[in-house]
Amino acid sequence: MPVPDPSDDPLSRERAHLTHSRAALRSMREDVESLDIRDVTANWVNAEVLTRQIDERIKALADLSHTPLFFGRLDYLHSPGADRAEGAEGERFYIGRRHVHDADGDPMVIDWRAPVSQPFYRASKKNPLDIALRRRFGYTAGDLTAYEDEHLSDPSEAAATSKLLQQEIERPRVGPMRDIVATIQPEQDEIVRSGLGGSVCVQGGPGTGKTAVGLHRVAYLLYAHRDRLARTGTLVIGPNASFLHYIEQVLPALGELEVKQATVDDLVAHVEVRGRDEAAAAVVKGDARMAEVLRRAVRSHVTMPTEPVMVVRGSRRWRVPAYELEVIVRELLDRDIRYGAAREALPQRIAHAVLVQMERSGEAPDDRVQDAVARNTAVKTAVKAVWPPVDPAKLVLRLLSDADFLAAHAEGILTEDEQKTILWARPVRSVKSAKWAAADAVLIDEATDLVQRTHSLGHVVLDEAQDLSPMQYRAVGRRCTTGSATVLGDLAQGTTPWATRSWEEALTHLGKGDAVVEELTAGFRVPTDVITYASRLLPHIAPGLTPVASVRENPGFFEVRPATADTEVVAACEELLRNEGSVGLIAADARVPLLAEALTAAGLPYLGPGEETTLTTRLTLVPASLAKGLEYDYVVLDEPRAVVDAEPDERTGLRRLYVSLTRAVSGLIVTHTAPLPPQLSQGR
Repeated sequence: MPVPDPSDDPLSRERAHLTHSRAALRSMREDVESLDIRDVTANWVNAEVLTRQIDERIKALADLSHTPLFFGRLDYLHSPGADRAEGAEGERFYIGRRHVHDADGDPMVIDWRAPVSQPFYRASKKNPLDIALRRRFGYTAGDLTAYEDEHLSDPSEAAATSKLLQQEIERPRVGPMRDIVATIQPEQDEIVRSGLGGSVCVQGGPGTGKTAVGLHRVAYLLYAHRDRLARTGTLVIGPNASFLHYIEQVLPALGELEVKQATVDDLVAHVEVRGRDEAAAAVVKGDARMAEVLRRAVRSHVTMPTEPVMVVRGSRRWRVPAYELEVIVRELLDRDIRYGAAREALPQRIAHAVLVQMERSGEAPDDRVQDAVARNTAVKTAVKAVWPPVDPAKLVLRLLSDADFLAAHAEGILTEDEQKTILWARPVRSVKSAKWAAADAVLIDEATDLVQRTHSLGHVVLDEAQDLSPMQYRAVGRRCTTGSATVLGDLAQGTTPWATRSWEEALTHLGKGDAVVEELTAGFRVPTDVITYASRLLPHIAPGLTPVASVRENPGFFEVRPATADTEVVAACEELLRNEGSVGLIAADARVPLLAEALTAAGLPYLGPGEETTLTTRLTLVPASLAKGLEYDYVVLDEPRAVVDAEPDERTGLRRLYVSLTRAVSGLIVTHTAPLPPQLSQGR
């Protein structure tokens, strides 16, 4: 019996290409590691910069053994960009997370962001985009184990759902969020590849992949506009540190190491936050009207001059009368520029008035004379009296502690009751001794920007945006005034008293009113039975919002269980841990300590949100307030009624419950001793 030739086996050929591609990537890395920069750097500064760039390049060329180097293949009917002459032979491209070339510079793997890779995500039977064959690869622990073909240009072959695609979507996860580069869908790809010049808002229900779309959009923009974004910078903003830790490995896995991550609280950390507002006070402080109150308060420091300025130079004296100074001050106020910028311009304006007098008297002063006059003691004294410096934190402190000062600048903007709501009960002696709340820090950031312009980045991704107040939107918008933004969120998951009511309103506060709003309604992560159950809440929390339609063929595991003790909750966790993958136990915040004791008593190890799961510790105990944005293969949701009752009002509580119900990728067990909220019982 003849021995089969491995070259006749497609899987063997693909494995050989993977082996050769890994060897080529290793050579690329070794080439960078062997670079000698001693003869090409003029000084130590250049050497440091070049060394850092080389180190970053080495990291970007790392071969992650558990991550497939390529996940797909495209066979074109014709060479892309070439004339489609009869008989012209097409090209074959392997699609992966980064570009890999051989010693001759010929590509072995094409970056998924390259234009030639786009048909991998967009081509279909109806529109094959000149693709003869699309091949998907299946991997097990980094080893290529399967492939699946679609002959897009063959009309006789019926379209079919990709089994490998479904398996990749449903693959159990342990550890942080991973990229979806192998499973991006056409509607997601359109958002990912939209241009840098425009801002995009993505409304997406649970499991629609909006967070992943936002992160992959950053990776795409860095590929398509690397030089520009290298100068201006990029930033991903998430709701809390646990969420940022969960997503932090996605961009490095795609070769992007320089994207910064932060929360809104990080951005506005001008003071230490040690206090907490009542909901009513936080709502008023977060209202966009506070921006005008602050603007008035800042500008109130300007006083019209009543005395002339006398500048002495040598034996001559030059007098600028008070009425002329007033004209200069009013012109600066009318320009409505930053308070600090106007204050810096004022001495130059006064100096210019002196120079005009000098020229009229026959002198010929130059710029150096004007600068000298601007630094004259008399001019500086006048500027300090007319346009004194403003400390943003001290300004906000005075607004919140001085009823008369607040009333003077909030007149016609805030009602008397609203003013009383935000005033501190006791006077505060200093900025350091004040127990600032999170909303206060946002006010200080607004005041800071009124004094001095905030630095703008090239692109900002804002995730879980539905929970931001108007003033928080303004704080984020200041970070991308000259750049663009990708806004991600779900109106149904807004769980703050000031939660976003409409994306149109939110984008206006952000300063991106012209952003395109896209809606993702296809659910890839949450099983059909789970999302159907959770969607019973939508009429009560977000009327008119399109429910997510799960496209999963596997309906998932779902069960509602009455319980009589916490030991039954622990038993549900133990049951789900028998499956492969991660398990999340989500509960109302007040219930977490009790469940922690029960887990410890049962000898069941667990982690907190943000801590990375491992093969030995796959259970995470999650307060409902921190569940947003996180995903687990299996979830036990404890006491839905307690989750609702923990919030200040029923709608917010039901939204928190909606979030908690939709964290599961493969299965959900709901345990309860108290009756379920009636909104969940409807339609059962």
